[in-house]
Amino acid sequence: MQFEIFQQSIKDNKLPRGISVYLQSMWYDGNANWHKAHRMVDNLEDSTACWVHAYLHRKEGDIGNADYWYRKAGRLRPEVTLQQEWEIIVKALL
Repeated sequence: MQFEIFQQSIKDNKLPRGISVYLQSMWYDGNANWHKAHRMVDNLEDSTACWVHAYLHRKEGDIGNADYWYRKAGRLRPEVTLQQEWEIIVKALL
């Protein structure tokens, strides 16, 4: 799937079929449903889930918790906007 199609699916409010739980989480976040996005990765502990989880806590404003999840993902908190990070994650997962 192309990034532009993923973005359009958010505008159309139609979750694409067959996408990973990580992309589903990012889709819900992009569709202004942070809580559902968080619930989808909250109990997962693989590095990809930790990366998404870290981003979500950064967006929430809980930087200490975000940094914990970035460490678990083997990453550092990026010095980009939240929108830029959202795009980076989505493009990496597509």
